[in-house]
Amino acid sequence: MLATLFSADAAPGAEIDAALEAAGAVDEGLLHGFARIDDDRAAALAALAAAFAGSPLGDAVAEAVEKISAGSVADDHLFALAAARIALFGAVHDALLARADAELGRQRAEWHGEPGPAAAATHLLGGARSWLRELAITGWRGVDHDLVAAAGQAIEAALGDPELRRLAVLLDGLAAELRAGSPIATMAPVPVRRWADLWSRALLLARDGGRAQRAAQGETVTGRLLVLGVDVHEHPTAVQVQVHGVLEAAGAPVRLVRASVSAAKVDTIVGPAVWRLLAGHPMLLTALAEHRALDLSDMPLLPGGDLIWRDTQARPGDPADPFTTARVHLGGALAPATPPLERHPARIAEPVFVEDLSAVTVDTTRLPACGPLTPAAVKAASACIGLLRWDDGTWTVQPLGVLATVKKKPVGLHTADWALGPTDPKLAKSAGEAVEVLRERAGRLLRK
Repeated sequence: MLATLFSADAAPGAEIDAALEAAGAVDEGLLHGFARIDDDRAAALAALAAAFAGSPLGDAVAEAVEKISAGSVADDHLFALAAARIALFGAVHDALLARADAELGRQRAEWHGEPGPAAAATHLLGGARSWLRELAITGWRGVDHDLVAAAGQAIEAALGDPELRRLAVLLDGLAAELRAGSPIATMAPVPVRRWADLWSRALLLARDGGRAQRAAQGETVTGRLLVLGVDVHEHPTAVQVQVHGVLEAAGAPVRLVRASVSAAKVDTIVGPAVWRLLAGHPMLLTALAEHRALDLSDMPLLPGGDLIWRDTQARPGDPADPFTTARVHLGGALAPATPPLERHPARIAEPVFVEDLSAVTVDTTRLPACGPLTPAAVKAASACIGLLRWDDGTWTVQPLGVLATVKKKPVGLHTADWALGPTDPKLAKSAGEAVEVLRERAGRLLRK
């Protein structure tokens, strides 16, 4: 089913190229700074405004382009450019996802939901907007340590309010990347699109605290979660485990869902040790390590397909092999709608079952160090459960689990096999040492 997507004739298409080119006007402005608009960048911004003529954003984008080209850079003008850029990438996301759904024969739910109320602590957002405005005026090439450090107060203020935590983490991550690359004038190459993604998303969140993110209340579900695979997102200061699975609930179609849990960390905790940080979710970790289904009771489910994980409302159930789940359920499961602000090509991560790995482009660069899955194991695999992704113009499959033949017997390897610790005693001992040492030191400091 996936072969057509990976064929040489599967070009992105003129519409997708045009949308990305239009968004590039904002990216170039952020690279060099909107305080310095030459004729070429002014022409690119004018083309962006023309692309939105007649749309709901048309007047706002046209005014923003006119004012910025004349040397006036205000928050509302930058907000219009950020909204236009996000809309363009959203359109690209929709086109690519529709193409993937058609190839997979996958049905997808429609989005339902109204924007929620603005965050109560909007008075804390001024500092974030001010810093993001300075970044836009200066441009990535002009960023230095002083400008990066100026984000500290805004980040601290946002971290203090739970409603603004998403914005705070985003700002902290962007500041950390800028700090690592400063002075950026000497940096090559600059991750222009990535930083523009982060800046645009942060600016929208800094307007009202992420009103669209709390769009719909969702529902509560009781049923059985069958795990397909686990995607591990790791950062020096945080780790998130995102479980992809199939939900069976009475009175509802079989649905594709996700469940995520996360924890703060330090950069010395790596490899299998990161699982120790998630010990507060024993039901989930047991099911992942032992390949069991999870029986859920009144678990919140958002319209975007995300379960709000509450470990006390889940119990490990019967054994459930992920490859059996993929073969039986993946083809007919209903896929969730994508929330408005999540519509971006980089966000596409569709669970797929691949029996002919030679027909697809396999990306092993995302394999986590906290599990037994390695590039060598993927290379020797006869089948794979993975995530279909769009990566800068090409489709790839990120493996979450593989089926290989070892001593003439089929053996499955999955990213979360070590959720309760490595099976190798030597690895198990070293996996816990860093966490225990840090806990002991923290306890000693508290006692003082």
